[in-house]
Amino acid sequence: MLVKTIEVVQEARHRGVAIGAFNTYNLELTRAIVETAEALSQPIILQLGVSAIKAGGEPLALATLAAARIARVPVAVHLDHCSNMSLIEQCFDWGFSSALADGSHLPYAENMAFTRQAVEVATRFDGTIEAELGYLAGTEDGVTVEEVESSLTDPMQAHEFVVESGAALLAVSIGNVHGYIPNPPPLDFERLAQVLTQVKVPLVLHGASGMVKEDIQRAISMGIAKLNINTEVRTAFLKAIAAWGVRVGGNPDPRKKGHDLLDLMQEAIASTQEVVESTIQTCSLL
Repeated sequence: MLVKTIEVVQEARHRGVAIGAFNTYNLELTRAIVETAEALSQPIILQLGVSAIKAGGEPLALATLAAARIARVPVAVHLDHCSNMSLIEQCFDWGFSSALADGSHLPYAENMAFTRQAVEVATRFDGTIEAELGYLAGTEDGVTVEEVESSLTDPMQAHEFVVESGAALLAVSIGNVHGYIPNPPPLDFERLAQVLTQVKVPLVLHGASGMVKEDIQRAISMGIAKLNINTEVRTAFLKAIAAWGVRVGGNPDPRKKGHDLLDLMQEAIASTQEVVESTIQTCSLL
């Protein structure tokens, strides 16, 4: 069933767990995520990033919403990491219930103004805005650990930011990074504790792919209520496709068992489901 992001996040926070928020790029990934959530009887969030929407357009957005509506568990649909106000409004118009209005690369005052404007847009659709405070680096950025540490979320600034912007969710930078890096910096749990004393809205942890399970669960037990997963799920899907190609070779014959496109997609779905299942269990502190 299609539900609102804020509802499932608040429920997770009330239960002292987190809800898994999984990025999807196509119907097969969506199936893998939703079917796993149904098997575990757990709510989830489906997220579409800007690149996925640019590639799949309105058909992908509407198919994601349709998958959420017919799911046997609560499923919310969220726009991930968007700095384009027009696209944020478009996604709310399609039926998304939340969006990450990403102004984290902007100076503080500009990030505040951008987030406040996004909240005004969301309010017209009875939606909510996730904001990000602190620069969350990624492997493609080529940043050093020292640069990551210099961009961590300031607890007192976080309080002011949430109160004045009206954001309903806050993504924090506590040493987490997007994608994989060889030697990730340790999570700053002391900083997370300080942010939690200053901010009343649910907190979000991005960049969980490749992170040590114990660290993720410690962050959740402290108060993280939404956990974003992208790279790990996408990589599992891609590895399954690559393995299929090696096994079948350069001249697949759809007449042969295991050679058809549907066989390929089913293998990719199954491979992805293992990652989704593990993540949902981590979110549930199992």
